[in-house]
Amino acid sequence: MPYTPPSSFTTRPTLTGTFGMSATTHWLATATAQAVLERGGNAFDASVAAAFVLHVVEPHLNGPGGDLVGIFQTADASAPTVLMGQGTAPAAATIDHYRGAGLDLVPGAGGLAAAVPGAVDAWLLLLRDHGTWELTDVLAYAIGYARDGHPLVAGAAATIARVAELFRDDWPTSAALWLPDGEPPAAGRILRNPAYAEVLDGLVHASCTVRDDGPVGRAARIDAARREWRSGFVAHEASAFLGQPHRHSDGGAHPAVITADDFAGFEATYEPAVTRDFRGRTVAKAGAWTQGPALLQTLALLEPLADDLLDPSQEAGAHTVLEAQKLALADRDAWFGDDDVDLEALLSEDYLAERRALIADTASAEFRPGSPSGTTPFRPPLRETYDARGIGTGEPTVARTGETRGDTCHLDVVDRWGNIVSATPSGGWLQSSPTIPALGFCLGTRLQMTWLEPGHPSSLVPGRRPRTTLTPTVVLRDGAPEFAIGSPGGDQQDQWQLLALLRIIVGGYTPQQAIDAPALHTTAMPESFWPRTWTPAGAVVEGRLGEAVIEGLERRGHRVTRAGDWSLGRVSAVGRDMAAGLLWAAANPRGMQGYAAGR
Repeated sequence: MPYTPPSSFTTRPTLTGTFGMSATTHWLATATAQAVLERGGNAFDASVAAAFVLHVVEPHLNGPGGDLVGIFQTADASAPTVLMGQGTAPAAATIDHYRGAGLDLVPGAGGLAAAVPGAVDAWLLLLRDHGTWELTDVLAYAIGYARDGHPLVAGAAATIARVAELFRDDWPTSAALWLPDGEPPAAGRILRNPAYAEVLDGLVHASCTVRDDGPVGRAARIDAARREWRSGFVAHEASAFLGQPHRHSDGGAHPAVITADDFAGFEATYEPAVTRDFRGRTVAKAGAWTQGPALLQTLALLEPLADDLLDPSQEAGAHTVLEAQKLALADRDAWFGDDDVDLEALLSEDYLAERRALIADTASAEFRPGSPSGTTPFRPPLRETYDARGIGTGEPTVARTGETRGDTCHLDVVDRWGNIVSATPSGGWLQSSPTIPALGFCLGTRLQMTWLEPGHPSSLVPGRRPRTTLTPTVVLRDGAPEFAIGSPGGDQQDQWQLLALLRIIVGGYTPQQAIDAPALHTTAMPESFWPRTWTPAGAVVEGRLGEAVIEGLERRGHRVTRAGDWSLGRVSAVGRDMAAGLLWAAANPRGMQGYAAGR
């Protein structure tokens, strides 16, 4: 059958222009990025300014105590580069320590789950090396929103309401910041965070101690701010505050193990991207310390199949996409981590053919990792339910205990010079752990993605990065960057990006058509987030996929959950139409806060 044609209706146009394009998960960050471009900044200046604004205006989706993965290509580079902002496990974060506290999983909320915050240092590194603006100008937007206030988005208001009891009963410093007048704030209320404004002012003041003019002085000023972040007030306040016992998602009270020395010992870095060709494009991802290579494996499994089997809007295509993703995600959970992962073997043609042959006409309910080098794959604990004290009910991604599954934000920027950036900041959600009152933010919970079973690349080990779900993408054509794309969504990030990539590359959709099209994903893998349960043969679909397709998936054995018509995915993208000499941008309408802008 032919590929399903795109709908003639889109929620907004694919924007086009020649000057610069921005797309993020919050309109204030998009407007900030575009304002920087209008004032002569490049894509890197714009991205960093927007990222710090996201810390303020999407506090339920990311924060300065969190992490990031970015991928970018400068106008004069021959290949993309990964920006590594994933902090490591603290020196005292050992399996024995957590087991000794009676835990069989790293908690999903609370300071024991905190990796060293990596986002701020990574953004400052990117600004130093590839931006043009001074730090004081870049941070002015975020400082203004933190000090003078911003309208609270509906998602943040709902999250605060959901965890209000936890804040009142157990995390009083969080209640002091997020429950003005003792009650959850309504959406649209102006909220201020003067403590975080002071933190950012402190970074600016640290940078001003360097007086040299010119590019050497500018780099030294940014490095002075980086030293202040890693070794100064923030590190000492955070570690001292979280060293006091506080409630975690298991219901117990534990002190965190992170110290000021852990902060000082981490620096963000750059890495080469991992790439694979697909249908005339080259897709670039971060390494196997993220889930990124699983997208490359999924594309490789699908590439030789007929186009209709790559069409998520047809029953056979939706089924094939789900089954291919299950195989790739099983390999992710068996093999990926901050270790020497043999991606060459996982992406070899012989191994892919072996894996592709496992895709049958009916849904598999098994966890099926492969063995590309003949060694036994790690099999994580497989639970469909998890009985723990303190687990609450509520919206699917945030429980009343602060446990959060996959809330994140995203930004993409392309400028008129040809620089392009895709980045997915996350962690440090306001519901992650108690607010550090002197800082106005909390630390993240990325260590929940490690296992307390030893001997695996994703096992909890001091100094090792947790295998993160953060996974932005750059797509190249004839060696030049064509577009940047990404999405929040935890384990679903690459699943939702896959749908857009297939529809753009195979189906010929415009970017906005691809983003608007109905989405689906599998839940047939151990979740990366506490309590790390899985749903064998699980599939979640938007109702717009159509009853015929949904019922067909059920007949094939998928355990289908209908999630609503406009509920899955927060993909955004920017790119270049090199033949036409145009830039473009597209953003997700779901949730009613992501926007693109440009001219």
